[in-house]
Amino acid sequence: MNRENKRKTFQKGYYKTHPCGDAFTCKACGWPVGPEGAGSGHRNHCPNCLTSLHLDIEPGDRAADCGGLMEPVAVWVRKGGEWAVIHRCKRCGALSSNRVAADDNPMKLLSIAARPMAAPPFPIEHLHKLAGLAGSEILE
Repeated sequence: MNRENKRKTFQKGYYKTHPCGDAFTCKACGWPVGPEGAGSGHRNHCPNCLTSLHLDIEPGDRAADCGGLMEPVAVWVRKGGEWAVIHRCKRCGALSSNRVAADDNPMKLLSIAARPMAAPPFPIEHLHKLAGLAGSEILE
């Protein structure tokens, strides 16, 4: 059974309390994804490219009708130091947060985390000027 059709088969909230043992092929990169290796019973994104599908409104409910690709756009650190990935739906723009799985691609996670530093919203050349205005000697 593919994961898009689960809401038609199981009652609401089923996957909040029951692990998902289904394998799937990532619609973004074609990676074959199995349930093992995630570190939990709930796999909701590809460990290779970190892409997900917009299937849920609340985690596990399979109530979203969109079905669009959810691209990873950022990472953040949850209470206790655990990382999570922020996904944005390419179809409707919805945002969601998903815990990082144990077997997620560490290079992809780091590249997403470093993206804001690679393209700051101001010219890099002005850092010395900004530091001087703030009375900082850190950048000298």
